[in-house]
Amino acid sequence: MGTPVDQLVDLLDLEQIELNIFRGRSPEEELQRTFGGQVAGQALVAAGRTVDGARPVHSLHAYFLRPGVPGVPIVYQVDRIRDGRSFTTRRVLGIQQGRSIFALTADFHQPEQGGIEHQDAMPDVPAPEDLPSALDEVGSRLGELPPFISRRQPFDIRYVDRLRWSKEDLAGVQPRSGVWLRTNGALPDDPLIHVCALTYASDMTLLDAVRAPVEPLWGERNFDMASLDHAMWFHRPFRADEWLLYQQESPIAHGARGLARGEIFDRSGRLVVSVVQEGLFRPLGGR
Repeated sequence: MGTPVDQLVDLLDLEQIELNIFRGRSPEEELQRTFGGQVAGQALVAAGRTVDGARPVHSLHAYFLRPGVPGVPIVYQVDRIRDGRSFTTRRVLGIQQGRSIFALTADFHQPEQGGIEHQDAMPDVPAPEDLPSALDEVGSRLGELPPFISRRQPFDIRYVDRLRWSKEDLAGVQPRSGVWLRTNGALPDDPLIHVCALTYASDMTLLDAVRAPVEPLWGERNFDMASLDHAMWFHRPFRADEWLLYQQESPIAHGARGLARGEIFDRSGRLVVSVVQEGLFRPLGGR
């Protein structure tokens, strides 16, 4: 079986079945739908396999069209939209059981020098070495890990703020969340693997910021939630097997939808990735 990181790399290693057609595994899970980060990461692998490696991805924009079925393979069809002098554009459609479940557009950019340089500063937060692993915290509290936690096992995720378990813990909580994360082992040196692994992980905690003021992140669940769309901008090279700080906030939640955005910094304080996602939030049991 290998380690969880080996399994993640294997999950992102798509089978090529035609020139622009790839097939990816979808693990068996005790859940209603396939994890969105998995589909986004695999779709980006499919796009990247059709692009010159000298052009790294600089952005992706994706829509989750239908819930995927765990355990059923997903076919990714790549449309080579553009191969320009500086930019390459790919459109990817994820198909499962004859239906489109996911659509992604990714753009790749030949590295070049520019005259404008600025970025947000990295927040001052505790170092990852001073924080407990989320899996350790949850396991010690619950005694056993919930089924969905299996998708987190390839990553060491450490929440910057203490985990909240009851409504009494929510007083004064703002719609923000932050985590340190990295893979639980070394990844191959291929930059595409690091980008796709982080794409996978970027969907794990981003909507926490929407939920933070209204329900404990790891306590009783009051809402069913699903990712609607996802966008990422890759500003600088990074390694997903080294610590990255993922700062997340939600500027608005309204009409059963919540918007979240995140900034990902490397350990030296460089802003390497920006993320935006909208999620659907519906009360459980008609509440």
